[in-house]
Amino acid sequence: MRFADRLSNVETSAIRELFKLLGQPGIISFAGGFPDAALFDVEGIRAASERALQHDPAAALQYGATEGYQPLREQLAGLMADKGVAGLAPEQLIVTTGSQQALDLIGKTLISPGDKVIVEGPTFLATIQCFRLYGAELISAPIDGDGVDVQRLEALIAEHRPKFVYLVPTFGNPSGALLSLERRRRVLELALRTQTLIVEDDPYGDLYFDAAPAPSLLALSAELPGSRDCLVHCGSLSKVLSPGLRIGWLVAPPELLAKAVMCKQFSDAHTSTFAQATAAQYLQGGRLGATLQRVRQVYAERAQAMGAALRSELGAALDFVPPQGGLFIWARLTGVGCNGVGTALADGHELAQRAIAQGVAFVPGRPFYASEPDPATLRLSFATVGLERIREGVARLARAL
Repeated sequence: MRFADRLSNVETSAIRELFKLLGQPGIISFAGGFPDAALFDVEGIRAASERALQHDPAAALQYGATEGYQPLREQLAGLMADKGVAGLAPEQLIVTTGSQQALDLIGKTLISPGDKVIVEGPTFLATIQCFRLYGAELISAPIDGDGVDVQRLEALIAEHRPKFVYLVPTFGNPSGALLSLERRRRVLELALRTQTLIVEDDPYGDLYFDAAPAPSLLALSAELPGSRDCLVHCGSLSKVLSPGLRIGWLVAPPELLAKAVMCKQFSDAHTSTFAQATAAQYLQGGRLGATLQRVRQVYAERAQAMGAALRSELGAALDFVPPQGGLFIWARLTGVGCNGVGTALADGHELAQRAIAQGVAFVPGRPFYASEPDPATLRLSFATVGLERIREGVARLARAL
């Protein structure tokens, strides 16, 4: 069978392949990027779905507008306003089947084979796969605990003149990095000055542990007239409410939004109207704030427990920045022994294989790089594991090392 040439640019997700190993009894998994299903507001979602059927069953069960269910678009515009995005009308966003579809629509509408796109190194694995599927040449911009290195990003923009830049500024996957306020303003100024489109992906911004993070690039664009025309923003309810609803949204300049609507018509016609109506009723019911408060507390406790266990069990063998939110700890093997003496393994992929044998799983960092991967890196998720299992899993990881 002859397949499309574009499939030669991508391969099966390393994370999905790893999941095949997790059926072994007793495995403690730090590998997934899922929210904890035990924290889903099942009662609130059930009540919202019932109200959706009672309020307007025909609209909830019938075909709908490609742009999205209007009551949900209104609720999402209000949600963005609560997060500091001024003047966003419902007509300036479309509802997508998860933020992953928003990224796919960006790929469909903007990328021609050979186009250059700058992404963070490391960045969201599915984005690498998606953009490569459309033929993009991906260039990595380095990051640290404060997010993307803006000075290096500026140099890469000048050198490559990319079609766009893709960033996850707030608690990125896999890095957990939080782009500082100063750097956010510099990114906006750089985008406006060079007329470079910035795609801001924000699925984790509400999952902060202590103080709220700096405003999104979209919110900050009000400070710099004209910069909103250089921004695309992707949002999602998957990590804060339920991934099963598959509710995401895309905010973009009008011309790009219109092209995205056209491409969405070709793929799924519209996101599930029943899911949209349920989400609209849930947001209107005002339960999201309490749900987020509980989720933040649980994830903060688990992140703290994992960080403490890593310091205790692995010591100098592992370097990481404690996350301020999100679902992940991004770490790097130093090659030093756990007690700070001697040498130890410094390859994340090899350690992942050893760890499975010890009954614990994580994702090695190499697949998260579009170029120049750091083989010593790894991603650990604390989101779905209780405190005692976190401590036991880290102890197993130390034995594997």
